[in-house]
Amino acid sequence: MDDTALAEFLRARRALVRPEDVGLDDAAGDTRRRVTGLRREELALLAGVSADYYVRLEQGRGHRPSEGVLDALARALRLDDELTEHLYALARPAPTAVRTGERVSDSVQEMLDAWTTTPAAVTSRRMTVIGANALACELAPCYTPGTNLLRSMFLDADTHGVLVDWDTAASDLVANFRARIGTERDDPGLKELIGELSLHSQEFRELWARYDVRTTMAGTKAYRHPEVGVISLRYHAMSLEAGQVLTVHYASPASPDEQSLALLATLVGSAPQRGYQ
Repeated sequence: MDDTALAEFLRARRALVRPEDVGLDDAAGDTRRRVTGLRREELALLAGVSADYYVRLEQGRGHRPSEGVLDALARALRLDDELTEHLYALARPAPTAVRTGERVSDSVQEMLDAWTTTPAAVTSRRMTVIGANALACELAPCYTPGTNLLRSMFLDADTHGVLVDWDTAASDLVANFRARIGTERDDPGLKELIGELSLHSQEFRELWARYDVRTTMAGTKAYRHPEVGVISLRYHAMSLEAGQVLTVHYASPASPDEQSLALLATLVGSAPQRGYQ
């Protein structure tokens, strides 16, 4: 069991549960409260465990919790299925496998290049773009291979202007990153990335501290393009091997966005060839 990671998770998620959400209305009106969310003893009561036992868990010195305790904690913390799965993974980590996947295969890149009317990109576990087609790069500079989406989102001011709903996109990206890396903490590259973002971005620090774990496989995202204007596209993400994820964007049929996407494709077709690998 990764005691430190489990403790961080419990503290972060406890801070997000409001007393009134779990029937503690009197506590919610207590002006003497000095904690955000529930107190430790309140959560212990809701989970049906002793306060001393729960304190030990949050201090990283508890014994391995039983499945019954984990289920009770998940209910008390109001965790969804994905967060509950992550709680279990922290309490019962599997052996760390050797991770690769920092390079897209030639066959996948050939597929990307064949999609001349569909923006598509592949990212690694560290959220680095490792493959993309020309239309994706034209849609948003952050999809240029070699770009880390987290660094672009939180450290590149231009990305704020490209994404219409930056706040939602940033929240989803951090939660997806949490889900993608799972319980792994030994990767030096991950440590360096998280440390850099935490040092230089308050927005990242705040979102990272929430400990949201969420896999978003489909949705809608709007971009601002200097020549096409605002274009709203649906996207769908698909898992590949070695932790890689392929994300494909497309427009609703017969919509103004479909026309804008077609115009974007003509801009790519008329531009000088650039290297996207």
